[in-house]
Amino acid sequence: MAFSQLWLSSFGLVGVAFAVLGALLILSGVAALIRLRPFRFVWRTLFGLLLLALGMAAGLIAVGTHGYTALTREDVAATLLVQPTGPQRFNATVRFPDLREVKFELAGDEVYVDAQILKWKPIANVLGLHTAYELDRIAGRYRSVEHERAAARTVFPLSRDKPIDLFDLRKRFSFLAPLLDAEYGSASYVAVTRPAEIELRVSTTGLLMREVKPANQ
Repeated sequence: MAFSQLWLSSFGLVGVAFAVLGALLILSGVAALIRLRPFRFVWRTLFGLLLLALGMAAGLIAVGTHGYTALTREDVAATLLVQPTGPQRFNATVRFPDLREVKFELAGDEVYVDAQILKWKPIANVLGLHTAYELDRIAGRYRSVEHERAAARTVFPLSRDKPIDLFDLRKRFSFLAPLLDAEYGSASYVAVTRPAEIELRVSTTGLLMREVKPANQ
């Protein structure tokens, strides 16, 4: 979802609508106070503040989910092209469904990728939010624990910068608990022994890697 389309999402539209209604009610409350009608001032102002708070919460969710991809039963999150370049060294090219492509030089015996997954409760599904994921990082992984501790480590981000990360917000704010069923990380890795093309797939149960074909075929 492009950032320019962010406010066209369900929660973006709800947030704007609630914020506008809240602001109008607060202005109406101020007008009631000027006309010496304190009861109308109180209830209009309180209800307006409530709508503003709901609008801000909906806007926060809309911004927080920017960068995440809606997940159907099983999606191809990316394609990896791996090419060994030496002992425990290989290149990895990551091709995303939007045709974006990034290349990395990794150290290790295996290529490792992890992701963040947001699983929403049914009430959020009704409002247009469904299980979503974002690839987080790629790394080289050693089979040996000793090598993992002492050898060169290569880790690179796959996620894009965003103004608000809902994955982190859920850990800090309890008001999202009624909407989010779970938020968790998932990872997968596969050995790199020859040039190969690997599909990185994601489902509601996590990540998996599946070799498509050797890259030189």
